[in-house]
Amino acid sequence: MSKLAILKKWFDDHKGTVTAFSGGVDSSLVLYVSKMVLGKNGIGLISNSESLKAKDFEIAVNLCDNHDITLEVIKTEELKDPNYASNPANRCFFCKNHLYGEMVEIIQDKYPQYTILNGTNLDDLGDYRPGLQAAEIHQIRSPLAELEISKKEVIEMADALGLETAFKPPSPCLSSRIPYGTQVNNKRLKQIEQAEYVLNAFGFQNVRVRYGGEEASIEVPSNEIPSLESQFEEISRELKGLGFLKVKIDMEGFVSGKLNRVLNA
Repeated sequence: MSKLAILKKWFDDHKGTVTAFSGGVDSSLVLYVSKMVLGKNGIGLISNSESLKAKDFEIAVNLCDNHDITLEVIKTEELKDPNYASNPANRCFFCKNHLYGEMVEIIQDKYPQYTILNGTNLDDLGDYRPGLQAAEIHQIRSPLAELEISKKEVIEMADALGLETAFKPPSPCLSSRIPYGTQVNNKRLKQIEQAEYVLNAFGFQNVRVRYGGEEASIEVPSNEIPSLESQFEEISRELKGLGFLKVKIDMEGFVSGKLNRVLNA
């Protein structure tokens, strides 16, 4: 039996499901397959919070529109929580705790007996992800992880199903660009978001702009650094127009999870 067939079979024992949806490929696959198996009882929920890129919210809404999937939209207020805004190393726990807590309330009210899901895959279990603790507390199910489906397999399945997000670059929340211990606020999140849109406009899709107060550090895949260098003067000028006084290129290139290195130092 194929992994896709196994994933579809997983949903047979559920009256309905509500998937915590971010617009990324993992939760897209879980949500899409839930709709395949459960029809109108396969529902998505997304929080249009300040830490989610506007483009990612638009992608998520469009996917659901394209595939006739019901999408609940809420707005969590994690920036009002000092535990989150102070940006501790376990910041992600407080974000997910808000999200899952609100999901539980909505499900109890509108979708009794439905199961809450997320897009955690097998590979995520080997990374530092405080949000997994919040999922455990609220008894959120992770079909991809439970079935030992890897990121590579997720992409292959999403591609085979023709999902628009199959090859979408990972796009973690904007707060992940701010060093632990540095306050997270709406102004900084918007500054980072607009800076990354500038890079997108210059042709860089898998990009991070790391916040360093007055300084912005740009990460792109190492093979794209020469292209970045050739356009750096103009890009730097635009980022300074957003309020950064200094702009630099991280010559190591883009590395996922770079923020967490300080935890192992």
